[in-house]
Amino acid sequence: MASVSKASLLIFLFFSLHFFPVISVEFLVGDDDGWALPSSKSGEQMYNEWASHNRFKVGDTVHFKYEKDSVMVVTEAEYNKCHSAHPILFSNNGDTIFSLDRPGLFYFISGVAGHCERGQKMIIKVLEPPSPPVPKQNGTSNSSNSSHSSGAVDMAAAISASTVGLFIISFFGVLLF
Repeated sequence: MASVSKASLLIFLFFSLHFFPVISVEFLVGDDDGWALPSSKSGEQMYNEWASHNRFKVGDTVHFKYEKDSVMVVTEAEYNKCHSAHPILFSNNGDTIFSLDRPGLFYFISGVAGHCERGQKMIIKVLEPPSPPVPKQNGTSNSSNSSHSSGAVDMAAAISASTVGLFIISFFGVLLF
């Protein structure tokens, strides 16, 4: 019975390692203060300052918690005007989660009259996903030489975090049994 639970643990660890690189983060907008009209002491740039202290990736989500308010996703022009007749998203349920599904800028404003003008607005910049490494071109005219010389580099690059993780799990699996 104990060996079955150990084997189950080993299998769970094996499969969970394959999902590590796809981790997304949920950001609570405004941290403990939530999505609310900024006080005069926190300033009109409160949410943009909050956003600038975070690194957003494609797949992350932003979580807006608020009372008697709303959140809208708008265009840059609507953000600058603090008004949108046709927002990309409108929510007033007090608990809105928005998925950052592409790189670039996202513009958020409050839908309550006067709140955006008083600082309840935010721009989030989602980073471009890292591009895959481009193999270096060797300047020699002999193409067979250049492919052999970069083969070792390609082989080393093929050893990924998953491969290392599998090795570690196998090592501990041997210790458990």
